[in-house]
Amino acid sequence: MAETFGIIDANNFYVSCERVFQPALETKPVVVLSNNDGNIIARSNEAKSLGITMGMPFFKAEPIIEKNDVTTFSSNYALYGDMSRRVMDTIDQFVPALEHYSIDEAFVHLDRKTSEQDAHKIRNTVKKWTGIPVSIGIAPTKVLAKIANSIAKKNPKAGGVIDLSGADADKYLKDFDVADIWGIGRRYAQFLKSEEKGNNPQLDLWEASGFERMREKLKIETALDLKNCDDKWLRKHLTVKGQRIAWELRGISCLPLELFEKPKKGLCCSRSFGQGIKTIEDLRQAVAMHAARAGEKLRRQNLAATHLTVFISTSSFRLNPDEIYSASASRQMLIPTSYSPAILENAYSLLERIYKPGFEYRKAGIFLSDITFDNAKQQSFFLKVDEKKQTGLMQAVDKINGRFGRHTVRPLAMGFDHKWKMKQEKLSSRYTTRLNEIPNVRA
Repeated sequence: MAETFGIIDANNFYVSCERVFQPALETKPVVVLSNNDGNIIARSNEAKSLGITMGMPFFKAEPIIEKNDVTTFSSNYALYGDMSRRVMDTIDQFVPALEHYSIDEAFVHLDRKTSEQDAHKIRNTVKKWTGIPVSIGIAPTKVLAKIANSIAKKNPKAGGVIDLSGADADKYLKDFDVADIWGIGRRYAQFLKSEEKGNNPQLDLWEASGFERMREKLKIETALDLKNCDDKWLRKHLTVKGQRIAWELRGISCLPLELFEKPKKGLCCSRSFGQGIKTIEDLRQAVAMHAARAGEKLRRQNLAATHLTVFISTSSFRLNPDEIYSASASRQMLIPTSYSPAILENAYSLLERIYKPGFEYRKAGIFLSDITFDNAKQQSFFLKVDEKKQTGLMQAVDKINGRFGRHTVRPLAMGFDHKWKMKQEKLSSRYTTRLNEIPNVRA
């Protein structure tokens, strides 16, 4: 039986979260900044129309922001994460299966009888219960659903819902840019749109590898062009992945819903500092925070890691090359672990190896790899660990922090006076996760 996929995507999610608690901003230009208020990572439609682009450095956008009275927020990840959970919980009540694709997107299975009217009901309920506007794309495959969702966001007449399950899907595909197809990267899009064989820098590599010379370069500009492209040509020049995308455009499902989260191959915890730091004591505090956070992330997914890397760096934009320094060090821990004190102990040892005095450091972090499921990890013959005690301790810490807020219980090494904390000069309140920041209602 053919499947029906949907993708439900929040519109300008970070901006929408801020607007829920400040409704006066509903029709006004709003932007959200990245860590340390460096770049623009979310924009309202009104801000987009002013020429503010994604990733634009804040200092370059500042003249536009001041001239047009654009409201600016620092990233409030505590708020965004909780609002995302509320949106996903709401969607989950309407669908038989859901895949969390990102903080603001979810692929869902829909009943074959699901109509656009039912999709509008989901959309209206999410808006009513959470305040977040969403767009919904419906189709027999994931790629088509992504296209439908993209069209629904940009077409005011669609009312936030587009269904490409019918026979009229081609009328949308013929005007959809191939560069905007999910899974087609910038280089592939450039190659597909090129007219001459000489425009593709990879062709000489293909021929040198013994592949048959390409007789004709197809110019592919739209999703419909890619859908109708020859399979042999696709497999040769876009690999199996490109062929699957074309099949998905034809309504043949190749990408199933991923209902279970796959274990990560690597886990990184790092952050740029709000101001430069010079002492190893401050670096120890930052590394301790990252170690605690990494252990928490591993335990949340019942994972354990064996390989640990610690890295530190100065700013790479220093005019004097002698003031630029970066280094990293790695080690294999004796057994896979998610025990934060063990990660911290090893991280401190690595930090001592790479720290050099006299530099102003702007970033530090840790990277965990060689990750496995906690219940399948290999034990060490030479190291005896009281895992029951460690597990009980970490469960207690996670439970307390889950109830009263992150780092309520923390390693003493993290300290309290963090000179290196992120610069968040325009941070809004954590309305849904802090009792002392609950908004006041005036009647």
